[in-house]
Amino acid sequence: MDVQRSLLDEGPVAFEPLAPQRTPLADDAWVDFQRGWLRGSDALFEILLDAVEWRADRRPMYDRVVDVPRLTRFFGEDEPLPHPALEQARDALGVHYSHELGEPFATAGMCLYRDGRDSVAWHGDRDGRSSTQDTLVAILSLGSPRALALRRRDRGPTLHRFALGHGDLLVMGGSCQRTWDHGVPKTAASVGPRISVQFRPRGVR
Repeated sequence: MDVQRSLLDEGPVAFEPLAPQRTPLADDAWVDFQRGWLRGSDALFEILLDAVEWRADRRPMYDRVVDVPRLTRFFGEDEPLPHPALEQARDALGVHYSHELGEPFATAGMCLYRDGRDSVAWHGDRDGRSSTQDTLVAILSLGSPRALALRRRDRGPTLHRFALGHGDLLVMGGSCQRTWDHGVPKTAASVGPRISVQFRPRGVR
């Protein structure tokens, strides 16, 4: 895969101090964003690209079964993560958001978007207790930037768009999973691959 490196992301894997900027949304939802939280993320991207056992899933759609347009891997509560930096990120986020989350981040889902044809449709992480309770979902992005879009759950227009890549952090909190949808749209632009790492608390998917 042709990885589009960032000249600002050279050096060893290390984290900047956590200092995300918050954007309030409607219905007591919010989004925190920090550009370049993880330095050296391009090196970590290349390690994970080879080290993770990526899965090509299929799902039913209407009267046929289709390929999921991205590769995935899910790490459960008791499963070691494929690089110490991911464990460090999970633990640092748990400490930073302990006053709002009240519990640690427990799982890590990973998606590999190989090019602009890979995507994820509008959705909220509403499986489990997040369907009725406020929660947090933290996304660490590695590799080439891709847009993450947000809109109200009533299917209105896209209201917010963040370009995520090269160690960026985005955290969705409050009622965001219940009252808003997010997605990564396809693009005809020439984009390189991106890995999204989603940290979630227990019982949230």
